[in-house]
Amino acid sequence: MTPTRTVGPLDARRGSTGGVESAVVLLPLGVCIGLVALVWPSPGVTTLALAAGLLVPGVATAALLRRRPRPVTAADAVTLGRVALTGVVATATVLVLAGELPGRGWALAAVVGLALALDAADGYVARRTGTASQAGARLDMESDAALLLVLSVLAGPTLGWWVIAIGAMRYLFVLASWVRPALRGPLAPRGWRRVVAALQGIALVAVLVPVVPVALAGAACVVAVLLLAGSFVQDVVDLETRA
Repeated sequence: MTPTRTVGPLDARRGSTGGVESAVVLLPLGVCIGLVALVWPSPGVTTLALAAGLLVPGVATAALLRRRPRPVTAADAVTLGRVALTGVVATATVLVLAGELPGRGWALAAVVGLALALDAADGYVARRTGTASQAGARLDMESDAALLLVLSVLAGPTLGWWVIAIGAMRYLFVLASWVRPALRGPLAPRGWRRVVAALQGIALVAVLVPVVPVALAGAACVVAVLLLAGSFVQDVVDLETRA
């Protein structure tokens, strides 16, 4: 079970998250506007690209505003940095699908690589600062899922649309839990689940690196999706058994 963070004196004095809510939206918005301005697509593509870039940051901001109490920890700040980068990648994805940007490139791979590095950092920061919490873990998990979904769509034009299974699997599991209440139970802690999640990101970023052969990147994604499916099957079996 994820440990619950103890609110310290500093947190108790902070009734709000200050400017974090605004920064999570405004920073990626500025970058996305700059990215769109570089290629200057049609008005329809521009609107769709900016809307996609604001979707994940906007949802994360809404989650912060609903949090009670609402202190933002150092680990949360790292996660929110990944959320902002996910918004930028989402805008780039729309531009790639519209044919305005190439599907593979060093700049795009670097942005995604930074987002994945932040994914590895937020848990470490939470443990080092003693601020691990259920709310923070939830934000981290949903941010991971959103990033993988965006990356799998971004990889679609290069590998084929089967690769969307990597990003869609988490959301299919959520949909199944609406039908089957047993799937809503807490998952048993498993280090392997984190390893499999990390492999998804590594496989998908390999698709974006120009020097990696497409066939090799595709093979890595096939292995990744099989491991992910096996991880979900194990979770379903565990939940059904306990139910």
